[in-house]
Amino acid sequence: MRNETANLVDEIKQAIGLLRRYFDWDEAVKRLEYLNTRAEDSDLWNDPQEAQKLMRERQSLEENISAIKGLSQSLDDNVELIALGEEEGDESVVEEAEASIRALRGEIASRQIETLLSGEADGNDTYLEVHAGAGGTESQDWASMLLRMYMRWAERRKMKIEVLEVHDGEEAGIKSATILVRGRNAYGWLKTESGVHRLVRISPFDSNARRHTSFASVWVYPVIDESIEIDIPESEVRVDTYRASGAGGQHVNTTDSAVRITHVPTGIVVQCQKERSQHKNRATAWDMLRARLYEEELKRREEAANATESAKTEIGWGHQIRSYVLQPYQLVKDLRTGTESTNPQEVLDGGLDAFMKASLSQRVSGGEGAEIADID
Repeated sequence: MRNETANLVDEIKQAIGLLRRYFDWDEAVKRLEYLNTRAEDSDLWNDPQEAQKLMRERQSLEENISAIKGLSQSLDDNVELIALGEEEGDESVVEEAEASIRALRGEIASRQIETLLSGEADGNDTYLEVHAGAGGTESQDWASMLLRMYMRWAERRKMKIEVLEVHDGEEAGIKSATILVRGRNAYGWLKTESGVHRLVRISPFDSNARRHTSFASVWVYPVIDESIEIDIPESEVRVDTYRASGAGGQHVNTTDSAVRITHVPTGIVVQCQKERSQHKNRATAWDMLRARLYEEELKRREEAANATESAKTEIGWGHQIRSYVLQPYQLVKDLRTGTESTNPQEVLDGGLDAFMKASLSQRVSGGEGAEIADID
């Protein structure tokens, strides 16, 4: 076997070992055996919600266990093919097996990232809010650019997007917006984006073409299902209704259908103006509030989530997680992980995966988390 191929085989074996360790292989196999036994119990479906939860967990475990077994088997098979090809002097067999091993490298890199998305709510759909910082039109335009960036990222991943509310700026951009992103591991990926984002550019709104710095914050929290109970006393909330903003003409909304709910103890504010029905907007807003409070509980459990607290502080200097510099040079830099890109336009068009992967890796056991992403 060529030295290059032998080194790659050793690298892949090490990566599979890391996958098994992060996946807690022995416990996962025992858990799957237990779930398979429970699934055969006819009494399970007396509680449909519990049954669905069990079946989802079972399916996830089956997929992960099967994938890791498949990677190991494929590696072993191709190593044997190389040995056979070398023994028989068939170079075509050797080259085909080596190509398959190289392809395994990419598959393992993807699987490694999936193991990082194993938090309690990582597989859920998610809400994403964008808020402009101080600075008027400049920050409002930057907020609209960020909103587009996340929508483009979701589109690239074939996720579905629902716009729940948008407050337009006076001249350009948006003051705030909330979207619902539906897709596999939507929250797990996007949770790394919570915080303040800083833009440096030559302002298109400045007739003197001066360089401006703008800030906007992003807040991400998971959609929760009915099985998760979040008790919110009505005495702790304030509900306001207002007229939804939007296009004029025949589409103008002439009733106070938009709903804003404020949770007084925490200061959390959610709002929805998607529907023309105040009743539907109120129901959605309540769901959003429960999700926000649930996300607060998740943050308390996750020590590495301290960086996301910046979204609740002043939107300005000292709280940013990432800088996007368009002038006098081109650079996007994540201040938590040091990840950089010299192609801001690609990033602003939804090219965020490298930043998300680095942040996810950092959240998992410090240095070991970084190691798991090195293979790609």
